[in-house]
Amino acid sequence: MSQTRSPREVFEALLERITTGRFTELGELYAEDAVVETVFEPVGGRRTHGRAALEERFAQVAAHSPLRLAAHNVVVRDTDDPQVVVAEWDYRVEHRESGRSFEAANIQVLRVCEGLIVHSRDYHDHLALAVAGGALPQLVAALGAE
Repeated sequence: MSQTRSPREVFEALLERITTGRFTELGELYAEDAVVETVFEPVGGRRTHGRAALEERFAQVAAHSPLRLAAHNVVVRDTDDPQVVVAEWDYRVEHRESGRSFEAANIQVLRVCEGLIVHSRDYHDHLALAVAGGALPQLVAALGAE
């Protein structure tokens, strides 16, 4: 019988899969009815409901992202709620094709129940990620269309 992962262990598994490019494996860390809020997402939906929608989003990233992410300065803080952790870290972001690199700051507040993420509030530096991924023109166009 396997032991249920703690919120800290779930975050560590999430970050490890992201930094090793295993995006298609991320869905298994989320509850069927999970909610993910990307608070500073500049365009598009800022709230994703359900594992299936998250898996679709992760598959798109796996298929199209030119970025390599390496995490450093990782700090995971326990809270007074045993289901909640707050994680802070920086990504060293490298564009695989251009070789350009950037730093991008991140914070996630994860609620984990029975070893699965049920709610996440994600605060990522989307501007730095758009610049690193060569998607700044598309971001500007999308912002102008709103």
